[in-house]
Amino acid sequence: MNQINRRKFIQGSAVASAGALFASKWSAFAADSSVRGANEEIRCAVVGFKGRGQSHIDGINKLREQGHKVRVTALCDVDSQVLAKGAAAQKEKTGDTVETYEDIRDLLESRNVDAVMIATPNHWHALGAIWSIQAGKDVYLEKPVSHNVWEGRQIVNAARKYKKIVQTGTQSRSSHAIRDAVQWIKDGNLGKITIARGMCYKPRNSIGRVSGPQEVPDHINYDLWLGPAEMTELTREKLHYDWHWVWATGNGDLGNQGIHQMDIARWFLGEMELSPRVWSVGGRLGYVDDGETANTQIIYHDYARAPLIFEVRGLPEKKGAKNMDKFMGGSVAVVIHCEGGHVFVPSYTAATAFDKGGMEIKSWKGADDHYENWIKAVRSRKVEDLTADILEGHLSSALCHTGNISHRIGSHADDAKIRGAISNDLGALETYERMVDHLKANEVDLLGTPLTLGADLQMNPKSERFTNNRKANRLLTRDYRKPFVVPKKV
Repeated sequence: MNQINRRKFIQGSAVASAGALFASKWSAFAADSSVRGANEEIRCAVVGFKGRGQSHIDGINKLREQGHKVRVTALCDVDSQVLAKGAAAQKEKTGDTVETYEDIRDLLESRNVDAVMIATPNHWHALGAIWSIQAGKDVYLEKPVSHNVWEGRQIVNAARKYKKIVQTGTQSRSSHAIRDAVQWIKDGNLGKITIARGMCYKPRNSIGRVSGPQEVPDHINYDLWLGPAEMTELTREKLHYDWHWVWATGNGDLGNQGIHQMDIARWFLGEMELSPRVWSVGGRLGYVDDGETANTQIIYHDYARAPLIFEVRGLPEKKGAKNMDKFMGGSVAVVIHCEGGHVFVPSYTAATAFDKGGMEIKSWKGADDHYENWIKAVRSRKVEDLTADILEGHLSSALCHTGNISHRIGSHADDAKIRGAISNDLGALETYERMVDHLKANEVDLLGTPLTLGADLQMNPKSERFTNNRKANRLLTRDYRKPFVVPKKV
């Protein structure tokens, strides 16, 4: 451990050692909340706001301007510069002096906070949410709601036990356009679904390579930033954002952007369990950098009704290009293939149905405010009022995780072996062949840098455990660094 990390570790551990004591104190706050009156203000705290969390702040401010009795009363971030800047900006915009915290555990002691909005890196999502629930707070939790499958289920268990309102940050669920399109397909207007397909073709350049441990700035509490993750030195150029591409803290673009499209695809299928079988083909290709997650990937969820196929591409349409590939008109989109045509979902707020000849049949547009939906449910205390309850978030997040598990325990394979493994699965070969063409256009040598054929994993959807691979089951959770441990009993 270098000197700066050693100092940060000692400073952070002095606070962290009290984690178990806080948990017991919070239990006294966790009694079921009564229904809030229309004139009773809901006081919100935002945890982590260098990126997506700023949208949470803006969203609550907007609702307040519209007349909702809601207000941001506290901010929390392990980066003291981000924290000071955020507090100053909120003072300038609203005139309010907000409470500021470096450590979420100190925040949760505040009697000036009713609800917590979490937009930290993925590895903090579950623990931050469960601690908040145990402290008697309602929660708005960014996607993916978890870093692994097990801890996602633990959030659901905690929300139900303490009767808290927990919204997932998949804002497409508040789109009445997509909701109506889902119902239209459910009503049989295009016949049966044959394939539900999600796509995340989004540019992801190399994050570069460093020769050794990097300095963590003095204004960041690195021990708290790591939280549940192993105490390791920073071995990439950027601490912020590029954590998405490292397994200890992120889930690749499948769990970053792709979770939205995965959720919409599952919504159309109407599936409320994990898939009974999953496999992956992909790799981190086209460059060599400090990232670990796949930038090119196919995930195949073998649901009985119809397969859910997910595609990730981080390279452009061809080497040197700026544009990304498109499939049936979209790059970041969902296509629901049906017997009588298809539905195309290009955004979080629209959908269009086409017949088998490609002629437009029907279209839908519009969405409601996802933050407003959460606030209304916080008032009503009715989980069913949420458009994206934590259970929905857990299931869609877990579909990303199981796909990544298949990839992580897979092995390099040549074209013939991959084709042989996937040839019996509907839509798999066509999807694979398009991916190979995409890689050739980017001049990727699949002999020198072969694709990884992931393990073919079978799962018991009730227990959310694999039935044919012990190594895969070990990746359903992680080793937590004390005291940042997701509790086995919530």
